[in-house]
Amino acid sequence: MPDRPSRYEVLLTEGARTDLESIHDYIAEFDSVANANHVLDGLMEVAESLSRFPERGNFPRELAALGIKEFRQTAFKPWRMIYRVVDKQVIVYVIVDGRRDLQSLLARRLLGA
Repeated sequence: MPDRPSRYEVLLTEGARTDLESIHDYIAEFDSVANANHVLDGLMEVAESLSRFPERGNFPRELAALGIKEFRQTAFKPWRMIYRVVDKQVIVYVIVDGRRDLQSLLARRLLGA
């Protein structure tokens, strides 16, 4: 019987949890609660899928341009999820609308600038 691939623990930082709440609240207010729930469910599915395939995401271009390749990203379009793999954990730092300019947000949230 083949070995099952090991699973990673997926953790959301306080900032990522706040991002999820803000996204849900915004969509519920300006569109509908049903659509807000759909987006939240989709984002949570993407996060959970990282427990099986954490290395699948590409490097965020804003960070790669600075030579930083410890963070990865995946998406539930247009939302981007920025995360890092540490040992057997996937730590999600940022969940944001990918149409935004992310340079300053990523510098603040990930690099402490």
